[in-house]
Amino acid sequence: MKRSFYHYIQTFRGKLKQTDESILAENIFNDMQFPKQSENYDEISHYLETNAYYIPNMDIFDTLWELYIENN
Repeated sequence: MKRSFYHYIQTFRGKLKQTDESILAENIFNDMQFPKQSENYDEISHYLETNAYYIPNMDIFDTLWELYIENN
């Protein structure tokens, strides 16, 4: 069974050394409106572009999405 992007990105939380990825994971965890069950790039990308004040640029998301696809 595929896990959602939300569940995948949570593996980046709690790192001792803060990275762009771990910061984004923390922010997504704290975002109650994030589409937690989604496995769809367009849906998540659109959400982040229009609703998420916490993402400095979408390159971080694109990199994490590629890792998500590789590891799922």
